Amino acid sequence: PPVPFLFDTSVDINTKGVILRALDQFRLKSCIDFKLRDAEEYYLYIQKLDGCFSSIGRAVANGQVLSIGAGCEYVYIVEHEILHALGFYHEQSRYDRDDYVTIVWDNILKGREYNFNKVPSDVSTTHGTPYDYWSVMHYSKDAFTNGNGSTIITIDPKFQNVIGQTLEMSHYDVLELNLLYKCSKYFSKHLKVNVILSVLSDSIFFIVTFLGGEIGYFMHVSTATGQEGDTAQLETQRMTPQRDCHIQCLQFYYYNSGNESDTLNIWIREFENEQDLTGTRRLMGQITGSRTSHWRFHHVSLNATMNFQVVFEAQKGAGHSTGGFSVDDINLYETECPHLSLQIDDFQTVLETTRASIYSSRQYSSEGYAFRFGALFFGTHFGLFMQFLSGDYDDQLKWPSLRKQMTFQMLDQTPNIQQQMAKRWSFTTNEYHVDQNGVNYFDNPRKIGSPVFTDDKNKQVYGGVLYGLYTYFYYIIKFYLVYNSFSCPKMLIILQDHTN
Repeated sequence: PPVPFLFDTSVDINTKGVILRALDQFRLKSCIDFKLRDAEEYYLYIQKLDGCFSSIGRAVANGQVLSIGAGCEYVYIVEHEILHALGFYHEQSRYDRDDYVTIVWDNILKGREYNFNKVPSDVSTTHGTPYDYWSVMHYSKDAFTNGNGSTIITIDPKFQNVIGQTLEMSHYDVLELNLLYKCSKYFSKHLKVNVILSVLSDSIFFIVTFLGGEIGYFMHVSTATGQEGDTAQLETQRMTPQRDCHIQCLQFYYYNSGNESDTLNIWIREFENEQDLTGTRRLMGQITGSRTSHWRFHHVSLNATMNFQVVFEAQKGAGHSTGGFSVDDINLYETECPHLSLQIDDFQTVLETTRASIYSSRQYSSEGYAFRFGALFFGTHFGLFMQFLSGDYDDQLKWPSLRKQMTFQMLDQTPNIQQQMAKRWSFTTNEYHVDQNGVNYFDNPRKIGSPVFTDDKNKQVYGGVLYGLYTYFYYIIKFYLVYNSFSCPKMLIILQDHTN
């Protein structure tokens, strides 16, 4: 059954949003689900107290306190505390930890030594998983230091700056969670994409295992032969939506080496029942246009309400082609798609050589607010920002635009989304975000902003305050190069979500 939880009134709106995102990660990566408490005796009572803490396992009736205090409002910290509540100890407390780390007791803050005690094997289990330096449950090298040096030294020195990572649950965290709760029998509930081929013409999808000096596996359909209008289809198996909200997100990478008139259509086919072999098709997305020089990240929002399958359909256009469409790393999951994505190819070169700003196009929220987000490069610094823009509905909207949560995510490009460890930052617009003159940063851009560009109707567009994260280049390099899944791709993909 789902884990009941209740928010205390001390939990502010931004913290609530971060916690809900963390709960979605558990739903995505395990069989663990959560629900708001009705009248259950045992439930998590989430408060904003002094610090981040939780009891181990189901320990207290009538509201077991889990604190996400000031400075704890990050997905990885929420995951850490919830894993405690689900029965997890700290990774460095494993009974076999002395083979992997050395605890420097003389450097531990007086009175905090208990945090480094080992948990004996008769009250804990590793489920056969290896010691995990990447665990979200692992302390950092300087945890509870008294100022005399590191408190934890890794036996393998290359992991000294890895322990205490601030991304998400690691692959082995997820594996151990699923073993602990015997989730394997529930895995069928996840919307997994195991593709099968359906050939409807002479142009077919086929598996490519070697291309351009690199070894890999992806699906490709050639449009170099055949007639205009020829199609080839790649289908998933039938899947069943599990959540009542009927929201799914299809995520994949594509490469267009064909003609700009070639088209990649994304359909869903819904089935009334098991006896329905034909189904009803609906077009959900379409990709066409210029050839690409890099793999492109793409996502499509779906809204299937019954058993369904996804169909990729490549269609040959009118022009001459020497290539076709390729598709790779298909994932399907039951949360909202990111609202925006910004892809920066050859990002290390850009970071090292560019002093520039890269912006998304103007977007509109469901309420009608216009905005964009961008990445700013200034030598050794890097920034992620959002900016409200003037738009078509400004005179119908409430200003300042408050209680809107913005989340930036640096995408982990590991193929399996259940093994991804992304980096996220969130903030929520509120009445306290003001300048020295008391002007709110999120007021009407026509009132507080300045001209930033002219739109396609030749109208001047005004931009408000750039607000977001500004950090050192070193941090970005550490983030991408220490974690080897990020060092393989040469692109940086930033996702942005906005939520009321």
